[in-house]
Amino acid sequence: MRNLLFLIIGTLFGIVLIKGEVVSWFRIQEMFHFQSFHMYGVIGSAVMVGVISVQLIKRLQIKSIQGETINLQQKPLQWKAQLFGGILFGFGWAMTGACPAPIYALFGAGYWHMVLVLVSAVLGVWVYARFMDKLPH
Repeated sequence: MRNLLFLIIGTLFGIVLIKGEVVSWFRIQEMFHFQSFHMYGVIGSAVMVGVISVQLIKRLQIKSIQGETINLQQKPLQWKAQLFGGILFGFGWAMTGACPAPIYALFGAGYWHMVLVLVSAVLGVWVYARFMDKLPH
């Protein structure tokens, strides 16, 4: 039953992404060419929701669904890893026109070529996990 709830929420999220043109390749290219504010507004809104949510969790000591305390620890700044990882992520996003969440929405909307993007993303995660201990973090 719980998985059905997650499936419904994920489907609704995908519909919102499609209808809001957040997964549109043209909108993403506009963003990378600095031609439109649309995607910056969406991303900025998501960042603000995240900031507010984290502050509420910290200040109100909100617990998880299982009743456990949510412990948010600050991670050390790793500017090299974040810089190179962000650049690599941005290149992949610009080339494919999709970051991780919209891959599923685009596939569900009938863009079958996103299977290649999904397989590549999973392969990239596997490669990272395989060589993580050898990378400078």
